[in-house]
Amino acid sequence: MRRRRPDRVPVMCQLSLGHYFLNSGLPETDIWHSTEGFGEALVRLQERYGFDGILVNLPGRDPDWRSHIERVEERAGKKVIRWRNGWSTECPPDDNPHVLRADGREFRARFDEVDPDLLYYIEPHDLGGLKYPHSWGFAEERADFNSFFPPWHYDTVDHVIRRTKGAVSVHGEVFSPFSQLLELVGYVEGLTALVLDPAKARACLKALVRGTVELGSGLAEHGVDAVLISSAFAGGGFISPRQYEEFVLPYEKAVVTGVKARFDIPVYTHTCGRIGDRLELMAATGTDGIDTMDPPPLGDVDLAEAKARVGGGLFLKGNIDPVNVILNGTPDKVRDAARRCLEAAMAGGGYILSTACSVPPHAPPENIVVLRETAEAFGRYQ
Repeated sequence: MRRRRPDRVPVMCQLSLGHYFLNSGLPETDIWHSTEGFGEALVRLQERYGFDGILVNLPGRDPDWRSHIERVEERAGKKVIRWRNGWSTECPPDDNPHVLRADGREFRARFDEVDPDLLYYIEPHDLGGLKYPHSWGFAEERADFNSFFPPWHYDTVDHVIRRTKGAVSVHGEVFSPFSQLLELVGYVEGLTALVLDPAKARACLKALVRGTVELGSGLAEHGVDAVLISSAFAGGGFISPRQYEEFVLPYEKAVVTGVKARFDIPVYTHTCGRIGDRLELMAATGTDGIDTMDPPPLGDVDLAEAKARVGGGLFLKGNIDPVNVILNGTPDKVRDAARRCLEAAMAGGGYILSTACSVPPHAPPENIVVLRETAEAFGRYQ
């Protein structure tokens, strides 16, 4: 990540939450709702797959969360937690849980009702789901900007760092301002707002930079080795390069600059799908690296070309198709794909062997183990 050459190419994949639910041996309700549950799932699968790093992509949890439960039901193959305030959480065995309000719907704010002055950070993975203005868990009072993140927000990072004892690289995650806005108001309304009310969209994004910098800095203060900016909706399937330059680049640049002004730590960017037409724009944010690098047909990135274009200043991570290779392929197919990635990008350092996007829930574990085996055999530097 710091553009120095290690002894071999590191291996680190982001796993979908459904994959943790199915393969860690822990109940999905505990993994999603408890610091210890998710922290233990992260460590178990890092050890099983031989990853050199762990991405902590859920915040710590309120240790008192169980006191809010009224009852737990089983319905259509899902666990359903009924909360005392009338809300519920549907917990599938292989996918992200969903928090439903008393009317049975997930919350979304309307863009026209959003006041930028009430935005600081939107946490889509809060136990109480999305809120506007934001509050934590099932609390009714709005989170105070002066002490926004509760102390337990960093507990999972602390747990994983204690468990791994420096043996692996531990990364924290923040959502980009653009992702936060789209999560809050919904993808259709959020993208429409870029055209119909771009000034207000920019005001919202600027407001969300503040909390994003605070969270990234807090993660660094708690000892993570890198901070990932999750910017999943900034690819070519959602917005044009011109829109990226207007609505993503300046705000992600402000996040990178803000965190790095306080901590000497790598900050890198996760963007899915087609990004071949915006690699240089992504580099202009000041990011240290680019994650996913989706190949065709999921995206359009040729890894060797990307290495030539931006690999001189950035590290690259990913490019193995998580669906057609990891989920539906064989160990031999995974090995071939991994070797091609190593040949394309390992020269001179600055490459992390990984699936492009998250490992799917039902991906065979024997396919994932092959990545570390291939790096050991073919990813060593002279």
